[in-house]
Amino acid sequence: MSNMKGYIYAAASSSTFGLAPFFTISLLASGFSSFEVLAYRWGIASLTLGIFGVLLRETFRISRKDWGTVFILSLLRAATSLSLVIAYQHIASGVASTIHFMYPLAVALAMIFFFREKKSFSILFAVLISLAGAALLSSGEIDFKGGNTTTGLIAATLSVFFYGGYIVGVRKSRAIHIPSTALTCYVMGLGALFFIIGGSLTGGIQLATGGQTWLNILGLALPATAISNITLVKAIKYIGPTLTSIFGALEPLTAVAIGCLVFKESFTPGTGLGILLILTAVTVVIMHEKKTS
Repeated sequence: MSNMKGYIYAAASSSTFGLAPFFTISLLASGFSSFEVLAYRWGIASLTLGIFGVLLRETFRISRKDWGTVFILSLLRAATSLSLVIAYQHIASGVASTIHFMYPLAVALAMIFFFREKKSFSILFAVLISLAGAALLSSGEIDFKGGNTTTGLIAATLSVFFYGGYIVGVRKSRAIHIPSTALTCYVMGLGALFFIIGGSLTGGIQLATGGQTWLNILGLALPATAISNITLVKAIKYIGPTLTSIFGALEPLTAVAIGCLVFKESFTPGTGLGILLILTAVTVVIMHEKKTS
C-alpha cells in the first residue's frame, strides 16, 4: 500500500511539474524577469502550503539542527528553478525539460560515488545512451526566439545536478525525519526570499496586475509548484529517490507536448530519438534499482 501511494505521488509530481514551462514562458513574455517569476512562484506556493498545513493541523516545528539541512536543500531547489528558467529563455522548453529529466542518472551516480552503492554496467550503459540522447537533442534547431543555445544547454545540464542533489539530500539527510509539508514549505519560503533578494539587486520586483498575468502566476505557483513539490517529497519518502522517477517521464512529455502545440517548437525525428534514448536510460536506472532492492 505504501508503494502504491508513492507511485501515485510520483505521477502527480511529474505531470504537474511538466506544466511549469507553459506558465513560466508566458510570464517571461509579459516582461517579468527570471527572479520576478520565481519570487511570485515560490512565495505564493509556500504561503498556500502554510495555510493548508495550518488548516490540516500539520506540525511545522523542527529542531535547530534541521535548519542547516533545510537551508542547503532550499539552495539546491532554488538553483534548480533558476537554471531551468534560464534554459527556457534560450532553448526549446521541451528540450530543456527532457535534459532536466536526466536527474535520475545524477541520483544514481551520487549514490554510487558518495554512498558506496555497488557499481553497475547498467548504470554506465544508461549514462552513455543518455549522453547520446542529449547530443541528438542539442544537434537540432532548439534555440528559443534567438536565444543562446550553449547557455541554454549549460543551464539545463546544471539543473540536472542541482535537482539530483536535492533528491539525494531529502533521502539521505536529516530531512527524512521532517514532516513533508513543513519541509516543502520552508524550502520554498527560503527560495522565495533568495529570489526577492536577487530581484531587488537586479531591477526590483514589479507588482503583477491583470487577470491573465495572475492566472499564469497562480498556475505556476499552485499545480506546477506547491502540488508537484509536496507530492515529490512524499514520493521520495515512500519509495526512495530513484523509484520516484518511475513516472517522471510524464514531466518531459507534458513539456514537449505543450512546447509543440502552444509555442510551435519544432519536433524532428532526431528530437524524438533523443527523447526516446533519455527515457530509455532512465528506465534502465529504475530497473537496476528494482533489481538491487
